[in-house]
Amino acid sequence: MTQRCDVLILGGGAIGLATAVELALAGTAVTVLTRSTSEAALYAAAGMLAPQAEGITQGAMLKLCLQSRDLYPSWIHGLEQLTGESGGYWPCGILCPTFNDPSQLWEDLEEKSESAPTQPRQWYDQSAVRALQPGISPEVQGGWYFPKDAQVDNRRLGHLLTTAAEQLGVQVKTGVTVTQLEVQRDRVLSVQTSQGLWRADQYLLATGAWSHQILSLPVYPRKGQMMSVLPGETASTLALEQVLFGPQVYLVPRRSGEIVIGATSEAVGFAPHNTLEGLQQLIQGATRMLPSLATYRPQAQWWGYRPLTPDELPILGPSPYGNLAIATGHYRNGVLLAPVTAKLMTEWMLHRRLDPMLSDFRWDRWGQVCGSSAKIDRQDCHSRVIARD
Repeated sequence: MTQRCDVLILGGGAIGLATAVELALAGTAVTVLTRSTSEAALYAAAGMLAPQAEGITQGAMLKLCLQSRDLYPSWIHGLEQLTGESGGYWPCGILCPTFNDPSQLWEDLEEKSESAPTQPRQWYDQSAVRALQPGISPEVQGGWYFPKDAQVDNRRLGHLLTTAAEQLGVQVKTGVTVTQLEVQRDRVLSVQTSQGLWRADQYLLATGAWSHQILSLPVYPRKGQMMSVLPGETASTLALEQVLFGPQVYLVPRRSGEIVIGATSEAVGFAPHNTLEGLQQLIQGATRMLPSLATYRPQAQWWGYRPLTPDELPILGPSPYGNLAIATGHYRNGVLLAPVTAKLMTEWMLHRRLDPMLSDFRWDRWGQVCGSSAKIDRQDCHSRVIARD
């Protein structure tokens, strides 16, 4: 049996769900198909909203990230009002400590100053860092503090988006694998899945690290391992009131007292599971930055796959097919970019308004994405596509 809807979204991570909610608020009938939520980049994250701490300098990407960070307070409030639940948004600021010796601190300052120069930031010397964050390692020589960077509890956000989508009438179908796209000339006719055939007026590809399995786009998995800790019986609770984003790991405090430690970045394909090597890397980096964490007890460990492109920028906007939009490849910034991506994709899909900023995120910006010709052929740009005359 063929099923249909106005808009079919392939992928149920942060990007797919956020866009589904935005479309549903505009009165569109939306269905989301997702193979698995637990392995998505949304769950290989700590929820940092950190365009400045990340040191993003590329013009369009920085503008996109700052715009999305500014959208977060009202966006998350709207979701919370709709569902009656909390997304764990916390404008706590982010401190970026450095272990470099004093002779190298000026290089750190210059490098960070190039990122978002008009945004508020403050350089702290060693004594100021210790005052801001008691218990920080004596190896830390200084650090940048970014007061507008923030965090959201990514797992709560996932639940919040799912609940909001369902309350708005979005069908979210899990355990569904896309097997083929059927296309005719410049349009998608249908999507074949493990649970039957789907047709829609418009489609959105938001399958993250799995996007290459549907279209031959240069999007590949980058595995991230993470863990969280809680105070042990003999540990005193740390006064950790902001995120610590170090050179090896980051520490993200939750209001509950839990501290999230992340994250590895591994080019191992879809290799599953946590590893002792990965967890050891996290533990060593965390205790080097905040030594008293050694007395904390492990709470949980998990992993997931971030969607990486060659230039580490997302792919956003139209595709080779007129009724298929693309929103994938967000790499480390999917949670941060969810509000602005949902807004821009909805504008394109419903009103055909394409923000000029998105020209930097075109699907064909690498020139030779598919096939051997410099001119990309629609018939070449697929891996699971059936072309109909």
